[in-house]
Amino acid sequence: MIRKPLEDVRVVDMTHVWFGPWCTMMLADMGAEVIRIEPPWGAIDRISEGMLYGGAPYTFHHLNHNKKDLTLNLKNPEGMRLLKELIKKSDIIVQNMSVGTMEKLGLGYDELKNLNPGIIYAALSGFGQTGPYKNRNCYAVFAEAMSGHTRMTGDGVDPQGPPIEMAMALGDTLPGSLAAMAILGALRYRDKTGLGQMIDVAQLDCMVAVNPGITGYFLSGLTNWEMRKKYPTGGIGGIFKAKDGGYVRVGAFSPSALENMKNFLKVEEPTKEDCEKYIAMKNRDEAVEELVAADLPASPIYQIDETVKDPHLAARNMFIDLQHPLAGKVRTVNNPIKFSLTPVERKTAAPTLGQHSKEILSRILGLSEDQIQELINNGVVASV
Repeated sequence: MIRKPLEDVRVVDMTHVWFGPWCTMMLADMGAEVIRIEPPWGAIDRISEGMLYGGAPYTFHHLNHNKKDLTLNLKNPEGMRLLKELIKKSDIIVQNMSVGTMEKLGLGYDELKNLNPGIIYAALSGFGQTGPYKNRNCYAVFAEAMSGHTRMTGDGVDPQGPPIEMAMALGDTLPGSLAAMAILGALRYRDKTGLGQMIDVAQLDCMVAVNPGITGYFLSGLTNWEMRKKYPTGGIGGIFKAKDGGYVRVGAFSPSALENMKNFLKVEEPTKEDCEKYIAMKNRDEAVEELVAADLPASPIYQIDETVKDPHLAARNMFIDLQHPLAGKVRTVNNPIKFSLTPVERKTAAPTLGQHSKEILSRILGLSEDQIQELINNGVVASV
């Protein structure tokens, strides 16, 4: 009986930072055996100038649950040989290195499909494997900026004011989610045909794809804020300050919600100003409670320390405790997807450097203890 959707799938994870690790963690949560490859001295996302928790920054803990960690020195021919042996025994390889780096290492798709014709090779990058910008460096903020999101976020505050960057690198995690979806599609195709393939996922492409304002511009010739100004929509929505200094988000746009707002505020034609005045006389949570009781769409605006205490999120099991070998008990965020027959779960914390090297080298590649020790002595694998 299949207990997890991807429990018979093995992934070689050659990613780092946010974009790639988020993608591979989605696969690990669904049961795939994800083997993260790091150099013996540690990958760049494990090394940080900020606060470390058990030898890694908080972002590393957030993005690497349920993974195994193998250290290999790819500058050593034996390290490269072992990696290729692992790829032969795997289903998927995911990498988000600079365009051309894997090819220089002899690990491009054309080389690896000769080793393993069924391999699914996901190349994640800022601008894609083709096009005039392919060799540019990229971070989430650049993909957000060039796709219009940064300007549009600022326009929501003041169209004449500066752009405002989105919080917490959605230009990484959203493309990472789309990359995981693409990999699942390629797996389904391989199930039918036996053929692997290469997947090219670019951050900028993804952030353009999830911006409906672009289609609005194609149809109207107007930017999003110009469209709102010229064709204002009905309804009452916005962020309103409460008496206690907290903020309430209201979004009453449907005819039924507007009718409820009319009855709630006891005015014939309710306006945004009427809602603003009402909330200004109430404490935040009191206002939200009364609005929700009146069947009006509203929510409090939380700071993170409130998010983690929300009873609904607790009931949805969105926060869990995991045991980390060095950091101890780590409270973290659970996977948000609920399957009825094959539930996903985060069982293990982010791995320590080389935590599973001996297991992988022995169980998957068939090396003896003496052979593994020799690899450690020669600097091919980090001592655990």
